[in-house]
Amino acid sequence: MSNQFNVGGVIASLLCFVLFCVLKYKKNKKNECLLQNQITESTKPIQDGECQEERARNPDIIIVGAGVAGSALACTLGKDGRQVLVIERDLAEPDRIVGELLQPGGYMKLLELGLEDCVNGIDAQEVFGYALFKDGKSTKLSYPLKDLHPDVTGKSFHNGRFIQRMREKARTISNVRLEQGTVTSLVERKGTVKGVQYKTKGGQDITAYAPLTIVCDGCFSNLRRSLCNPRVEVPSCFVALILKDCELPYPNHGHVLLANPSPILLYRISSTEIRCLVDVPGKRIPSMLNGDMANHLKTLVAPQIPPELYDAFITAVNEGNMKAMANRSMPAAPYPTPGALLIGDSFNMRHPLTGGGMTVALSDIVVLRDLLRPLADLNDASALCRYLESFYTIRKPLASTINTLAGALYKVFCASPDQARTEMRSACFDYLSLGGVCSSGPVALLSGLNPRPLSLVFHFFSVAVYGVGRLLLPFPSLERAWLGVRLIMDATSIIFPIIKAEGVRQMFAPAVCPAYYSSPLTA
Repeated sequence: MSNQFNVGGVIASLLCFVLFCVLKYKKNKKNECLLQNQITESTKPIQDGECQEERARNPDIIIVGAGVAGSALACTLGKDGRQVLVIERDLAEPDRIVGELLQPGGYMKLLELGLEDCVNGIDAQEVFGYALFKDGKSTKLSYPLKDLHPDVTGKSFHNGRFIQRMREKARTISNVRLEQGTVTSLVERKGTVKGVQYKTKGGQDITAYAPLTIVCDGCFSNLRRSLCNPRVEVPSCFVALILKDCELPYPNHGHVLLANPSPILLYRISSTEIRCLVDVPGKRIPSMLNGDMANHLKTLVAPQIPPELYDAFITAVNEGNMKAMANRSMPAAPYPTPGALLIGDSFNMRHPLTGGGMTVALSDIVVLRDLLRPLADLNDASALCRYLESFYTIRKPLASTINTLAGALYKVFCASPDQARTEMRSACFDYLSLGGVCSSGPVALLSGLNPRPLSLVFHFFSVAVYGVGRLLLPFPSLERAWLGVRLIMDATSIIFPIIKAEGVRQMFAPAVCPAYYSSPLTA
């Protein structure tokens, strides 16, 4: 009886042990499934509690945002063989009123990235230069395209269509995954960014990990505060309308009206639509709800619109389909952070008057691609961070040239009660009207074809000297000489603070910066 009891006890113990092992195995298997789903973030639904199959290995790079910068970067890194996860808040076609004019320099970067087909099939319009209007006079400024590839021109289009084309291209690359979700925070451990936390479209909280996280979530970025010093300024706002069934005075040219109190931009974004951007200085605009904005546009702005466009402008105002956005500027002031990098408008902004934002973003992507190509392994976060400090230096000449020109031109083009500033504005228009190098030089800077900051300074002060010369000839007077001195002082006060914010050494002599010589071998 005792032996039977002992045998029964042993059997019972063995059964309990087996049951315990089975339950433990199932629990571990369930945890393993949950962890795998969290890290790989596969888009296939979970069925009957089983693990999702990985469509690709864990990402090398997470990109936050799929606008112009994020989508182009995803395509570029994906084609280089990187496993890329892109998280975008809203994958529907965006409806924006800027990012609609790609300068020739930006289109050259698009060609370099192999993304030139993204402007096909969206009714994009070719742009060959600018037309400048002031006090009833006008002048045409052509892009210096003579020695370039025949396809290189400016391109204007609906921003949302362009972005959707790049997203579609990214989806065709097998190692690029686009997911809709809102990134809530960066995942940091001991000062190193390991990935991101985000909420999916269905409300699920997920943590994604990668050796490198690139933040390009636009001008409203909620992640940049830990990665840079965001000194955002809002000098003005744009009020946007679409004019239909009318023709610009200079076909295939962007139009800049030196209006009172600030510039008005006009350019074609499709075969039937012209974008009109009315600049309103300051952070506040007249109310659209109570009709103040419509009254402002009809009484103050409409009389300054070219006669060919007046009726279409009034019709657009009466239809009430107006949009407004703040024009932001923010110099690049990064905090080098292991495991993370900023790019696009989340990192650097300038006044959109010159349409340089996409050119800077695409140029930055070319620089970053070339820096990452030699690196097979991105897992050493500290070494990678030291190496990628060169990105911030190499990008400076082109980015700072476009940034400085945008800020300086906006200040010069705005009307002012100050007589010296008024003289500077008139001198600028007349200098550009001279033709030759006086027009091709500044337009080459504006279009991203000449990334030389010294050329910018030369032409800017040439305008000032030209203005002084007009004041002193043919017969100088003490009053006019003093006005000339004030004009030079005014020019200095406009451009030097912008240059200081951009960084004098990085802008004019990037080769003397130690980070310029970072090498993947010494990283």
